[in-house]
Amino acid sequence: MSPGPRIRQACQDMGFLVVTGHGVPDEAISGIEAASREFFSLHHEEKALCVGGPGVFRGYTPAETTALALSHDAVTPPDLCEAFSINRLDDREVALQSGLREGREAFFAPNIWPQRPEGFKHAFETYYAVMEDLANRLMGLMALALGLDEHWFDDKIRDHITNLTVNYYPELDRPAARSQFRRGEHTDWGSLSILYHDGEPGLQIKSPDGEWADVPIVADAFVVNLGDLMAFWTNDRWKSTYHRVVVPEDHSTDRLSIAFFHQPAYDTLVECIPTCTSSDDPPRYAPTTSGEWILSMLEKTTY
Repeated sequence: MSPGPRIRQACQDMGFLVVTGHGVPDEAISGIEAASREFFSLHHEEKALCVGGPGVFRGYTPAETTALALSHDAVTPPDLCEAFSINRLDDREVALQSGLREGREAFFAPNIWPQRPEGFKHAFETYYAVMEDLANRLMGLMALALGLDEHWFDDKIRDHITNLTVNYYPELDRPAARSQFRRGEHTDWGSLSILYHDGEPGLQIKSPDGEWADVPIVADAFVVNLGDLMAFWTNDRWKSTYHRVVVPEDHSTDRLSIAFFHQPAYDTLVECIPTCTSSDDPPRYAPTTSGEWILSMLEKTTY
């Protein structure tokens, strides 16, 4: 049976899917998880050597220096989350094909790699490669579910600017502030996000009636959620859903998640696709480019 109808229904109803049978090797997941945990266990001074400069969204992000709720103008305390991010733009030719131009140097900055742990770079690059393949397959399936040719997205995502980000939520030695979360309420910004987490609960999604619900934990599965650009493409027929990560009652519990934030090439024009508009339902969003939207969100959410 084709997965198209199930994909279409899930994207229309909630914008979240659970993907099994994905073919991602266990060793790719265990490798990046182990390397990440070892990195985040280092002293702050050593991790801080991997902090990017102004406007450089690579490397290490200390806790309480970002607030994702700011992307939608909500005023909240900063998020209780450390992170480490890479992209595919180390190769200058790849960066040029993906949209590097004068004035965009910070956005297209190369990755920042730590000296320790050994094997960190290999683990991240290996996981990035298998996620690229999974994202391409998912985008093809989504094109079919939208009534398009399977390859409709290909030229828009070939030179993608995807970030791979590991989020680490450390145990707390004090109660969280009022309205403070591990990750505040937000939508993702790109086409889709592929999420692995270590089995600890905390991820919640906001239902259409405004209620929060826990995302189920399914063994050997990825959580996939749609981003804003997919909502722009589909004229809101498919949802970019608000979600958050709550602080557990047991403050001694940490949590780790690995997010592949799939984002089209910087200059990809995102506008309503033909199968998602009609005379009764004209386009709701002005055309934008992938890079303009992603950069505006990154700048809004960083202190």
